[in-house]
Amino acid sequence: MIEVHELTKRYGRTVAVDGLSFQVRPGLVTGFLGPNGAGKSTTMRMILALDAPDSGSTLVDGRPYASIKRPMHVVGALLDASSVHPGRSALNHLRALARTNGIGTSAVVAAIERVGLAGVARKKVGGFSLGMKQRLGIAAALLGDPSVLMFDEPVNGLDPEGVRWIRELMRGLAAEGRTVLVSSHLMSEMQLTADRLVIIGRGKLIEDATVGELTDRFQRGVFVRSPRLDDLSAVLTAAGAEVAAEKGGLSVHGLAVPAIGDLAAGKGIALHEVTPRGASLEEAYMQLTAESVEYRAVSS
Repeated sequence: MIEVHELTKRYGRTVAVDGLSFQVRPGLVTGFLGPNGAGKSTTMRMILALDAPDSGSTLVDGRPYASIKRPMHVVGALLDASSVHPGRSALNHLRALARTNGIGTSAVVAAIERVGLAGVARKKVGGFSLGMKQRLGIAAALLGDPSVLMFDEPVNGLDPEGVRWIRELMRGLAAEGRTVLVSSHLMSEMQLTADRLVIIGRGKLIEDATVGELTDRFQRGVFVRSPRLDDLSAVLTAAGAEVAAEKGGLSVHGLAVPAIGDLAAGKGIALHEVTPRGASLEEAYMQLTAESVEYRAVSS
């Protein structure tokens, strides 16, 4: 598990992370979301002891990351896919990393095959596309067969096949009981990939909830079809709902699905469809972070 407790980091007068606390649990893909400048990358760097906090603490499997003797066996991380020596081959890059943590050559070969780079393993990284560098970074994260994995924007530069592959990889790793934390700006992808979301803005925690909890909270009413729409409308309106006619049915706000069903049953009104309209993750995210966006373009 990853634990972040009252974490604070300042750069001069700028507070990048402000008293942030959350947990990332095993067996789940946890999405780490927030606008540009929210403090996501800074938080991940502090978890990995690359930056020192001004106050607060972070633990990985109950220990500070810096105290772990062979960290690649515990934590695999991809923070910047471009942080690779361009003159090294992909194979030699992974070999060098493996030697620092006592990882054998067989693990290097397995990792490079797993991410689909076996055919270019001996080519210099300087000639790689961003998507290929992302795959190489993921291979590095997997080298030590770690129980905790952290990815910062891992789908940048990947084609649709690659995006689907990384989605299935992360969900597969979580299904094995590993802890997976992934930062991304792609809400549609997070809705497909993440089980839980930690959303921050201006360095503070905004929300820690499941994807379903968020989309349900911001739902846009319920669509109902019935052969007795006029009668149903009158019953629901009398119960305090806002009802509007819509092609083929009614749009109902202010009553949940069970209440609609009970009211209709009480009046002997048949229902042919009752569909809750949950908001997309993007819609929920935009509402939650509206006050935390630092860089907003002016509409023309």
